[in-house]
Amino acid sequence: MKYLNASDILPDELLKEIQKYTQGKAIYIPKDNERKKWGEGSGARSYYERRNEEIRMKFTKNNVPIEQLANDYCLSVQTIRKILYK
Repeated sequence: MKYLNASDILPDELLKEIQKYTQGKAIYIPKDNERKKWGEGSGARSYYERRNEEIRMKFTKNNVPIEQLANDYCLSVQTIRKILYK
Protein backbone atom coordinates (compact mmCIF):
# COMPACT_ATOMS: atom_id res chain seq x y z
CA MET A 1 0.00 0.00 0.00
CA LYS A 2 1.37 3.41 -0.95
CA TYR A 3 1.07 6.15 1.64
CA LEU A 4 -0.05 9.63 0.62
CA ASN A 5 0.52 12.90 2.39
CA ALA A 6 -2.85 14.11 3.68
CA SER A 7 -1.94 17.75 3.00
CA ASP A 8 -1.62 16.88 -0.70
CA ILE A 9 -5.11 15.43 -1.04
CA LEU A 10 -7.38 16.84 1.70
CA PRO A 11 -8.85 20.33 1.96
CA ASP A 12 -7.27 22.49 4.69
CA GLU A 13 -10.40 22.55 6.87
CA LEU A 14 -10.70 18.78 6.86
CA LEU A 15 -6.99 18.30 7.47
CA LYS A 16 -7.10 20.58 10.54
CA GLU A 17 -10.09 18.69 11.91
CA ILE A 18 -8.37 15.33 11.46
CA GLN A 19 -5.19 16.69 13.08
CA LYS A 20 -7.17 17.34 16.26
CA TYR A 21 -7.54 13.57 16.67
CA THR A 22 -4.54 11.96 14.97
CA GLN A 23 -1.74 14.48 14.59
CA GLY A 24 1.46 12.78 13.42
CA LYS A 25 -0.09 9.29 13.27
CA ALA A 26 -0.74 7.09 10.26
CA ILE A 27 -4.40 6.24 9.72
CA TYR A 28 -6.17 3.93 7.30
CA ILE A 29 -9.30 5.17 5.51
CA PRO A 30 -11.25 2.22 4.04
CA LYS A 31 -12.97 2.27 0.68
CA ASP A 32 -16.58 3.33 0.60
CA ASN A 33 -17.80 0.29 -1.34
CA GLU A 34 -19.23 -2.98 -0.03
CA ARG A 35 -17.01 -5.83 1.08
CA LYS A 36 -16.87 -8.88 -1.10
CA LYS A 37 -18.36 -12.08 0.21
CA TRP A 38 -16.09 -14.90 1.30
CA GLY A 39 -14.17 -16.41 -1.61
CA GLU A 40 -15.29 -13.99 -4.31
CA GLY A 41 -11.89 -12.36 -4.71
CA SER A 42 -9.88 -15.58 -4.83
CA GLY A 43 -12.38 -17.64 -6.84
CA ALA A 44 -12.85 -20.17 -4.04
CA ARG A 45 -16.58 -19.47 -3.84
CA SER A 46 -17.19 -20.37 -7.50
CA TYR A 47 -14.92 -23.42 -7.21
CA TYR A 48 -16.94 -24.85 -4.31
CA GLU A 49 -20.26 -24.02 -6.00
CA ARG A 50 -19.17 -25.93 -9.12
CA ARG A 51 -17.88 -28.84 -7.02
CA ASN A 52 -21.11 -29.04 -5.02
CA GLU A 53 -23.22 -28.95 -8.17
CA GLU A 54 -21.09 -31.75 -9.60
CA ILE A 55 -21.66 -33.79 -6.43
CA ARG A 56 -25.44 -33.24 -6.67
CA MET A 57 -25.49 -34.27 -10.33
CA LYS A 58 -23.53 -37.46 -9.66
CA PHE A 59 -25.89 -38.36 -6.84
CA THR A 60 -29.15 -37.64 -8.69
CA LYS A 61 -28.31 -38.58 -12.30
CA ASN A 62 -25.75 -41.33 -11.86
CA ASN A 63 -26.97 -42.73 -8.54
CA VAL A 64 -23.48 -42.62 -7.04
CA PRO A 65 -23.73 -43.61 -3.33
CA ILE A 66 -22.99 -41.01 -0.67
CA GLU A 67 -20.10 -43.07 0.69
CA GLN A 68 -18.48 -43.20 -2.75
CA LEU A 69 -18.87 -39.42 -3.18
CA ALA A 70 -17.27 -38.89 0.22
CA ASN A 71 -14.29 -41.00 -0.83
CA ASP A 72 -14.00 -39.39 -4.27
CA TYR A 73 -14.01 -35.84 -2.90
CA CYS A 74 -12.17 -36.54 0.37
CA LEU A 75 -15.13 -35.27 2.39
CA SER A 76 -17.06 -36.76 5.26
CA VAL A 77 -20.39 -38.47 4.71
CA GLN A 78 -22.02 -35.73 6.82
CA THR A 79 -20.56 -33.01 4.57
CA ILE A 80 -21.83 -34.77 1.44
CA ARG A 81 -25.29 -35.00 3.02
CA LYS A 82 -25.23 -31.27 3.78
CA ILE A 83 -24.34 -30.53 0.16
CA LEU A 84 -27.06 -32.84 -1.18
CA TYR A 85 -29.90 -31.79 1.08
CA LYS A 86 -29.21 -28.08 1.19
